[in-house]
Amino acid sequence: MPKLNSIVIELLKLLKKNSLLSVSLGVLFLFSIIVFFATEASYDAIESASIWVRNYFGYFYLYLGLGCVLLLVIVAISPLGRIKLGKENQKPEHSLWAWTAMLYSAGMGAGILLRAVQEPVFMFQNPPYPSELQPEILALEFTFYQWGFTAWAFYGLFAMVVGYALFVRKKKVLVSSTIEDTIRNTVARKGIDVMTILTTVFGLIAAIGLGTAQINGGLNHLFTYSFGLGTTLLLAVLISMIAFYSAWQGVDRGIKVISKFNIVITLMLLFFVFLTSNVGDILSSLGKASLQYLLDFIPMSLALGKYDPGIAFLTDWTFYYWAFWLAWAPFTGIFIARISKGRTLRQLLLGVLIIPSLGTFFWFSVFGTSAFQLIESWGTYSNEFGNVFSSIFVFLENYPMASLLNLTTVLLLISFLVTSVDSAVFVLSMFTDRGKKTPRKSHRLLWSIFILLATLSLILLGNAKPEIDVLVAVQKLLIITSLPFALFMVVMTGVFLTRLLFKAK
Repeated sequence: MPKLNSIVIELLKLLKKNSLLSVSLGVLFLFSIIVFFATEASYDAIESASIWVRNYFGYFYLYLGLGCVLLLVIVAISPLGRIKLGKENQKPEHSLWAWTAMLYSAGMGAGILLRAVQEPVFMFQNPPYPSELQPEILALEFTFYQWGFTAWAFYGLFAMVVGYALFVRKKKVLVSSTIEDTIRNTVARKGIDVMTILTTVFGLIAAIGLGTAQINGGLNHLFTYSFGLGTTLLLAVLISMIAFYSAWQGVDRGIKVISKFNIVITLMLLFFVFLTSNVGDILSSLGKASLQYLLDFIPMSLALGKYDPGIAFLTDWTFYYWAFWLAWAPFTGIFIARISKGRTLRQLLLGVLIIPSLGTFFWFSVFGTSAFQLIESWGTYSNEFGNVFSSIFVFLENYPMASLLNLTTVLLLISFLVTSVDSAVFVLSMFTDRGKKTPRKSHRLLWSIFILLATLSLILLGNAKPEIDVLVAVQKLLIITSLPFALFMVVMTGVFLTRLLFKAK
């Protein structure tokens, strides 16, 4: 690595010359300072704003999600699906195995460990709406809904639009490049890029905040010791440092290697639980819940009639999830586009929609069904899986080699967070380094530092009041910060489809 003083000098020059970088970092720095010194007041302001967004735009998130899924399916099966991201005879840069590992590590990662047991059990104990289905099937179906096609459609839509601009139209890796022929005002385009950067950063720091809290919960459970706020902050620093090193190494030498490691260890953990549980019941639940999900997908997506769980439930769960996926869409979608050179739109869209969704359905079927069976064998349930940050560790205590399994889970949490952060650092660096596919390392260092600073702010925000935690703070913040980007996605998609259809004619 270059000497530290030369890097600092280069960073100062970058901030002076690069308005997109300086404005974005300036806003983030201001946000962090305000939260550091006015934590409780910041939380109150975010809470008020989130209520307003929920009341006026909550259902818009639902409609947008359904629209994205339907659009991607239509494009994939239409003649437009034959469009290749690159030259006609070009082969994919990455194998299907490496491509899947990277997109899954970047797009979901630690979240499936966070919710593996807690969410299916919550849905089992608190059904979202009355149903004739068995409670365990309804619980899995609704979990599939919140982690399935819609989440990946947000990512896939962005990957399609940016990938087309990048590899077909030869544009820079900037969100504004997708609409630059329609919106020619330079200030407006800069504003779009700043908005995208801020949305990306808030989504990312939310994931780090939740992930570090779960790691902390796991350590508390393993060592029967009360690791507090200081440990969570130290974990955030550790993860950011490892992620910076990975991003510094680049896609092939850093991000791809760790992503493959994640998937291998995840599959080992998954199949260990699967093979030491009731295999028949798991497969039966997977089949029934998956079929029911396909049958109910549209009414669930619109919260129609008996499929409406009510505004309180939607706010705590679905609106929050959709806001989370939207917040991750810029960097995950662009990262997927970046690694999809040589694939057709059909391969990209069907691959993004189907492969990770099926993997997620199997994951939740294994952990959810096994948790249901444990509860049944206990005879009584005292909310053992109620804590989102420790539920998977409590669950694994009921399996052979529990200590090894739990230590592996902690390692996986750290590794998944690293791959989410390093891919985001890489994408943010592409944004601010004038859309370069391989950004300079000084940008990667700068973004690593500021993401860490913003993450520490969020963790402090989550400890502002005794009655709240990081999860509550994240829910409220993401519903706000995702809204401008959700509105922009409609415009971006309209411009893209107009261009594509006009060219096809």
